[in-house]
Amino acid sequence: MLFRSLTGVVTHGLGAAYKFGPAQASAALIHSSRKSLLVSQSSMKVELLPALTDNYMYLLIDEETKEAAIVDPVEPQKVVEAVKKHGVKLTTVLTTHHHWDHAGGNEKMVKLVSGLNVYGGDSRVGALNHKVTHHNTFKVGSLNVKCLFTPCHTSGHICYFVTKESSSEPPAVFTGDTLFIAGCGKFFEGTADEMYKALIEILGRLPPETRVYCGHEYTINNLKFARHVEPRNDAIKKKLAWAKVLNNQFGLDYFHI
Repeated sequence: MLFRSLTGVVTHGLGAAYKFGPAQASAALIHSSRKSLLVSQSSMKVELLPALTDNYMYLLIDEETKEAAIVDPVEPQKVVEAVKKHGVKLTTVLTTHHHWDHAGGNEKMVKLVSGLNVYGGDSRVGALNHKVTHHNTFKVGSLNVKCLFTPCHTSGHICYFVTKESSSEPPAVFTGDTLFIAGCGKFFEGTADEMYKALIEILGRLPPETRVYCGHEYTINNLKFARHVEPRNDAIKKKLAWAKVLNNQFGLDYFHI
């Protein structure tokens, strides 16, 4: 289960988060706010598409069918360019929540690409044509997508858990503004109890090898806050030093683990 890893996030300053990042070799996943990065498996590819100041969009590609989905396409033109580059068919929009920096590109996206299935858990999501809730499932090509209802940041927040049948490779989860590296989303429309349930009882019970794709890059600031709260926590100090070294070494603004 992912429970132990998420408990590590809460109590040990993200010392365990490395276990369920989008790749085991963290240095390979560094990227800037102006450069995309491709995470490849035999069953699926995920291209990280930085957007706005610190957002992430994600192009999810099913390798078997070359069908694709886009997570939170706030900058639709970048998405169209990535789709053309990979030569795939974009069929699906996965919206984590209704905030403009995640769903604000949906209306333009459906104009640029016709016939899109737009999923989300909130009627406030732009261009929504498939409203989902907890444990609803559907497919993107041959990939299985399970919806995880994680209300708190917003009352209709959905995370998307992606697996491939009979695959031994790690699954993926797109956590929007629920789970970040060393942090979680603000409680705009929910309670601490709801966030605890989302992090520990829902996301925390995913397989420990699950690759986590967050909605924003807040790592260094989150760890600085954690250090302020727990100045004697060696795990926090170590993780913050790690983050700074990678940032300085590669000369990039943002990175993912």
